[in-house]
Order: sequence, then C-alpha cells, then structure tokens
Amino acid sequence: CYLLRHPAAAAAQPPALTVKTGESWMFAISRGQPVRARKVEPTVKPPPGQVVVTLRSMMGTTMSITSNNRQSFTYKAELIGADKPVPLRSCTLPANGRMSFEHWPQKAEAVRISDFRVARNDGSCP
Repeated sequence: CYLLRHPAAAAAQPPALTVKTGESWMFAISRGQPVRARKVEPTVKPPPGQVVVTLRSMMGTTMSITSNNRQSFTYKAELIGADKPVPLRSCTLPANGRMSFEHWPQKAEAVRISDFRVARNDGSCP
C-alpha cells in the first residue's frame, strides 16, 4: 500500500512516548507532544518545563507522572500489551511539580502517552 510505505504518511502520525514497565523518562512538551525524551532514574525531579513519568507493574499497571510546567495538562494514554493498544482515561496532569498517579487493573508491557493539551481544571479526573 502506498500510504503505509510513503515517508510523508509515517510523518503524519503524531509522535508519542512509549514507556515500558520498569522505565522512567523525562521529556518536554512541544505542540502537544513529548519531545527530547531520555531515560532517567525514577527518583529524578523534573526541572522547570520538564515532565517525568515512571511505569510499574503493581496489581495491574501503575504510572506516576510529575510535571514542572506552569500549566496543567490533559493527555492521551494507551496500554500496550499482547493485544491491540487499549485507550485509557487519564487524570489531569497537575502543574508546578505535583505528581499524579494512574492505576489500571490490566497488566501492560508499556503505556504510550501523547496529545498533551492545556487543562481547564487542575487535578481533575474524568
């Protein structure tokens, strides 16, 4: 199929960050997507303008995410496992270095996060 092989078609898909169970990543948000992502230790505190996310296998899947941005964000999260990706509901990522915990009963190999948008309500869950 032309669309699957054409480089422009692949570039049209928005970038996302895939965090595997046991990993921690730090990244910035640009145009709603994670950028300049790099692995870090889970104890690292994000400097201004950065986000740190850690994924663990604990009674399902648990994710901690801390943003040291001035605004809160909503974001898209998907569980990645043996089957197809499962879209998830996620809480608002609070601003100013506060942490958010997410827990899902399903075990996952990874979580893919993307599509960050400035939130209207700080710290709310759908």
